[in-house]
Amino acid sequence: MEKSKVLVVGGTGYIGRRMVKASLAQGHPTFVLQRPEIGLDIEKLQMLLSFKAKGATLVEGSFADHKSLVEAVKKVNVVICTMSGSHSRSHNILFQLKLVEAIKEAGNIKRFLPSEFGMDPARMGDALEPGRVTFDEKMIVRKAIEEANIPHTYVSSNCFAGYFVPSLGQLGVLTPPKEKVCLYGDGNVKAVFVDEYDIATYTIKTIDDPRTLNKTVYIRPPENTLSQRQLVEIWEKLTGKKLDKFSISKEDFLASMEGKDFALQVGVAHFYHIYYEGCLTNFEIGEEGEEAATLYPEVNYKRMDEYLKLYV
Repeated sequence: MEKSKVLVVGGTGYIGRRMVKASLAQGHPTFVLQRPEIGLDIEKLQMLLSFKAKGATLVEGSFADHKSLVEAVKKVNVVICTMSGSHSRSHNILFQLKLVEAIKEAGNIKRFLPSEFGMDPARMGDALEPGRVTFDEKMIVRKAIEEANIPHTYVSSNCFAGYFVPSLGQLGVLTPPKEKVCLYGDGNVKAVFVDEYDIATYTIKTIDDPRTLNKTVYIRPPENTLSQRQLVEIWEKLTGKKLDKFSISKEDFLASMEGKDFALQVGVAHFYHIYYEGCLTNFEIGEEGEEAATLYPEVNYKRMDEYLKLYV
């Protein structure tokens, strides 16, 4: 079967750059949107040129120029958007509504994968403020996609390993604690942690798969479904050093939101749902969804002990 042509929007971002590499690695003719908004950001330009050197095609287009988006979309069969939804970085979720309009007008797209790649927003209807803004905006985009009858796949990839694993779940840091670690509650609530390159690999595999059409694909590698306490134990085994552990109740954790800036308040709210409520694992995947590791057992996904070795 001929491989779909893929356009990646947001290709220089944290997940986007991995998506471009995975698309090329799996043999798809790969196009990357080059937006004039990068201005004098030479690092982004050089990254785009590195994609071109590896075989990708750069396509000019801007969210401020509807016609340019339509022309870019017409060159491919599949559009994957990886624009950031993180409040600690840029936050551009609703820009995708312009992309939906372009896809609708072009009329040739057989699959659109919007920027999701986290918790499933359809399951976060009772999420706390201000963290719920991310989920609400993603649902606005989903509504527009479905009302336009655009074939789609939503990817719920759970926790990006780089943001959650090395810190052992500590909010606001990216590297392992040296002496002590804060456990959320008893630390036994299960979450799901996925290497970012594996997220891209699984995502690209969905685009030509009829089993994933108009469904949500949950990336839940079974050996990476771990509690915070299990992550700490993995780290202690790797380093041969025990960390001092202390616990914070859900009430005290939520109270810690007060006085923090907006991005950290969003982080507290999301951590609450993950580590106290277990929002990533407290449900069974129904007929509306599929599980990536089950669909694609050939993917040798990175386990978290292997991921943590780099930080020792």
